[in-house]
Amino acid sequence: MAGPGGIRDFTPEWTVETQDAPDDWARTGAASTVSADDILFDYCALRASLSLEFAEPHLSACTRTGLRISPAIAGLAGPLLAFGLFAPDLVLAAGLAAGFAAFAVLVAWRTWLLAVATTPGFRRPPHIRELPETELPIYTVLVPLYHEASAVPGLARAMARLDWPADRLDIILLMEEADTCTQFAAACARWPAGTRQLVLPPGAPQTKPRALNYGLQHARGTLACIYDAEDRPHPSQLKAAFAAFARGGEDLACVQAPLAAYNHRESWLATHWAMEYAVQFGLLLPALSRMRLPILLGGTSNHFRMAVLRRMNGWDAWNVTEDADLGVRLARRGYRSAVITPPTLEEAPESLGIWVAQRSRWLKGFWQSWVVMMRAPRQAAAEMGWPGFLALQVMLAGTFLAALVHGPLMIGLCVGLLAGWIAPDGVGLLLLVLGYLSNAVAMLVTPGPKHMRRWQAVATLPLYWPLQTLAAVRALYGWLCAPHFWAKTPHGLTAHRG
Repeated sequence: MAGPGGIRDFTPEWTVETQDAPDDWARTGAASTVSADDILFDYCALRASLSLEFAEPHLSACTRTGLRISPAIAGLAGPLLAFGLFAPDLVLAAGLAAGFAAFAVLVAWRTWLLAVATTPGFRRPPHIRELPETELPIYTVLVPLYHEASAVPGLARAMARLDWPADRLDIILLMEEADTCTQFAAACARWPAGTRQLVLPPGAPQTKPRALNYGLQHARGTLACIYDAEDRPHPSQLKAAFAAFARGGEDLACVQAPLAAYNHRESWLATHWAMEYAVQFGLLLPALSRMRLPILLGGTSNHFRMAVLRRMNGWDAWNVTEDADLGVRLARRGYRSAVITPPTLEEAPESLGIWVAQRSRWLKGFWQSWVVMMRAPRQAAAEMGWPGFLALQVMLAGTFLAALVHGPLMIGLCVGLLAGWIAPDGVGLLLLVLGYLSNAVAMLVTPGPKHMRRWQAVATLPLYWPLQTLAAVRALYGWLCAPHFWAKTPHGLTAHRG
């Protein structure tokens, strides 16, 4: 029955008898409930949290079990620690050398991707042609919402503009039980007919991927995509994704739409964030797609074949970058990801506190994903191939280590140049210059209008890069002390005026 704003109540059409729960799940306590409705309720909630952990525990970040350290390496730990106590300068120098090496590899990698993306033969994917509506399947749109009441009205308008037959659009709003403000705002908004509102039961971890897994169990579509509360997707994005799947072959499991900021003029940080996204989605991801290498997916506007998504056991509810993790797992299963062109506009962080919290979550998730992959490195390399395995070493661990080096490298060079206390390190200076040059070129050649703020961002890169270290230090602390804590990025702070 329809409710306020076009939202209708939802009761699952399947029962527990059609979804046989594994014995491991029953032992967690779901079998102790007393009614059929409660059993279904608990089963869905448990599955949202632990589907990957039960099916493939070696691929989940639920436990912090990390790298397998051989006895030989473990035996060296004591002597190395003693050496560090007596020769701390050498240990520090070795650490800096490792950081410089990671930074150099990352610069070389990004330069190579830039060269691939700008070669004359490189072509971006074409836009969608018109398709008969009879050929279009049911498309599920999963929208996780948490403390997003202010963003709901704009989101509802954006969903209403999607160019897809209304009777084949399955929009599911996913909200936490305690978040009554967002629930009320969603009930009052005007959504496309048939939009459903699912309220998640309390449970751990309270993360976006857990909410997505809960919605996945109730999805009706053969294709699925994810949008965040502040997203304003291009109306033709669903049709572009459908066309990409139609011509991409069965091994194409996911297509990623580009993300762009609608508030890039609001602050200096927002401008740099927007330029990072322009380079990432305009150059780097298309280059990775062209070379058929793994893609670390964005957290929104990625589109999936539903059958593959379920075969992958959904998202890892315990990984704080569930998007990047899913991109890695797809590659391990032999699937590939590609890109499409219709973009999604979203909100860039405008203040330092929000920026650091978001970036630290990304870096912590990258480190989580790398640790999970390196539990069995030979197996991972065999599954995805050595080119993909080595590329992920750079994109996951390399990005994290390079972020740790940005600040110390810049501080050391500035002290040496301005105070004259120490001579500037030639290798470090060369790495910085090459890094800035490669990023400056990428920012200047990436598609989009060449407005003055783009040039200002290029000129102030030396001030922006050291901020990565703040986020990396926070990410490392978070991984050690609260690995599954989700640093929520607030949305709806800037109205979309586009």
